[in-house]
Amino acid sequence: MFKEGDWVLIRYEERRYLRKLQPKSSINVGADVLRFSQIVGKPPGTRIGKFEVFYPTLEEIIVLGFERKTQIVYPKDAFFIAFKLGLDRSKRVLEFGTGSGALCAVLSSLAGEVYTYEIEERFYKLATKNLKKFGLGDNVKFHREDFLQADVSREFFDSAFVDLKDPVPYIDKLHASLRDGATVGFLLPTANQVVDLLRSLRDKFGGVEVLEILVRNYKTIAERFRPQDTMVGHTAYLLFCRKLTA
Repeated sequence: MFKEGDWVLIRYEERRYLRKLQPKSSINVGADVLRFSQIVGKPPGTRIGKFEVFYPTLEEIIVLGFERKTQIVYPKDAFFIAFKLGLDRSKRVLEFGTGSGALCAVLSSLAGEVYTYEIEERFYKLATKNLKKFGLGDNVKFHREDFLQADVSREFFDSAFVDLKDPVPYIDKLHASLRDGATVGFLLPTANQVVDLLRSLRDKFGGVEVLEILVRNYKTIAERFRPQDTMVGHTAYLLFCRKLTA
C-alpha cells in the first residue's frame, strides 16, 4: 500500500508526473484535481478519476526526477549499455565521468559495486544528490577526481564505461585497471571521436562494435494510434569492446 513519503508515478492520459506523497499536497491537471491524501493507503495501480497511480520504475525516476546540468545518458542507451557490459552482482564496475548520475544509477541497480569518477565538483555533487534523493546507490563509491590521477589497483575491475569528450588519453590506464577479457563501453556524440578512439584501441582491445539506438514512440489512444509528433534522434554513438591480454 502507498504510504506517506513514497515516490509515486501519476499518469493522466499521456502525461506523467513523479511526486512524493505528502498528504496535504495535490496535483491539478486542467479542471481535475488529485489530492495525495486520496492515494495514501491505496495499492499500486489505483485509479482515481482520470488519474492512475503506480510505483515508479528506475527509468521513470531518472527521466522525471533526476536534476541535470549536462545531457544525461538516455534510458534507451543506458539500459542497453548495462546489458552489453554483462553486469551481475558479482561484478565490480568502473565508470568515468559520472555527470548527473543517470547511468551510475542503472549500473548500481545491476552490479555488485560501482566505482565512479567525476573531475567536476558541480557534477559530482549533483550525482550524489540525485542518487541519495531516491535512496539509490548504496553500492556506489563516488570519487571527485580525474581517473588519470586515481590510485587504482591493476586488474581490479570486471567492466567499465567511459563518458568523456576525449577518452583516448585514458586508454592505457583503463587497460591496466581491467581484468582479462573485461567488457568496456564508451559513449561518443560525434563521428570523429569514434574514429580517434578506434585508432587508439587497436593493440589493447578487441571485439569492437559501434552502434546507435533510435526509439520511435507511438500515441496510445486507440482512435488515433500513430507515431508521436516528435522523436529523439541521434543522441550518441556507443562503442563496445573487450580487453586483450596480449
